[in-house]
Amino acid sequence: MITSNPFAELAAVIPPAVMQAYVVLMVVLVAVGTILDMMHKRSATYFFENAKKAEKNATRSVSGGEKFSLLLKTIGKEVLTSGEFANPKRRISHLFIMYGFVVFVVTTAILIFAYPTDPAAPAILPLLWHLGALSLAFGGYWFWFFIRVDVNSEGRRWYQLVRADLFIVSLLLTATFAILWSLTQGTGALGWLFFVLFVAATTTLFGSVYWSKFAHMFFKPAAAYQKRVTKADGSAENLPTLTRDDPEQQQRHSMELLRDAPMDMGLGIKREAPNHY
Repeated sequence: MITSNPFAELAAVIPPAVMQAYVVLMVVLVAVGTILDMMHKRSATYFFENAKKAEKNATRSVSGGEKFSLLLKTIGKEVLTSGEFANPKRRISHLFIMYGFVVFVVTTAILIFAYPTDPAAPAILPLLWHLGALSLAFGGYWFWFFIRVDVNSEGRRWYQLVRADLFIVSLLLTATFAILWSLTQGTGALGWLFFVLFVAATTTLFGSVYWSKFAHMFFKPAAAYQKRVTKADGSAENLPTLTRDDPEQQQRHSMELLRDAPMDMGLGIKREAPNHY
C-alpha cells in the first residue's frame, strides 16, 4: 500500500495535466501570498534598512570568506537542525514537521510530474511520500497537543483556535487527509471524501500564506544570518553595546551590591526546565 503511487489511480479520473496545473497554481499562490505579506508588513524594507544601519555602525569589516562561513553556520544550525529552539521537545517536533513537509512536497511533485499514470513508479518515491506525511503528522500533533497547549502561562486548550493557528492546522489536515485518502483509495465514496478534504486542506495551506505564518519560513534564515553578521562586524544589531564589565558602567549601577558582580551570574535561569516555546 505505502509503496504504490497514490496519484496513478487518480489519473484514471483526473487528467495528469489537471493535477500538474494544480501544483503549479499552489506554487503561484505561495509566491503571491509571500509578496503580498512582504508588501503589507514591509518585511523586506525593514530588513534592508536595518542592514544599512548596521553597516554604518560596524566597527570592523567582514570578509567574503567570513560571511560564507557565517552562512554555513546559519544553514547548519538555524536551517538544518533548528538549533534556535531552547526547548528540546519543541526542536524535535519542529524537525519532524520540517523534514516531513519537505519530503512530502518534493515527492508529490515528482510523482505528479514524472509518474502521473505509472502505478509502478520507483517504490522509494511512494514510500517517502507516506513517510513524509506520517512525519509531518507526528511532529504536528505532538506540537499541537503537548507543546502548543501552554497551560502554565496561558491556559489555552487544544480546541481554542486563533488566526495564527491557520498554518499549523491546515498543515496537519493536509497530512492527515493525505494518509487517509491513500489508505481508503478504491473504497468508493469514503476514499473520494478524504481526497476532497485533502485538496481543500492543501488549497487552504498554500492559498492562505498572506494570513498565516507560512511566509515566516522564508525570512527566518535571512534574519538569523544577518544577526550573525552584525555580531561579527560589531554593529550588534544597532543595539547599545555597553556592558557591566566596563568600570564606568559598574559605578553607574543603582544597586551597590551588583557593582562588582561578575558578568556571568550563573545558570540560575536554567534551573527550571523550559516548558514554553
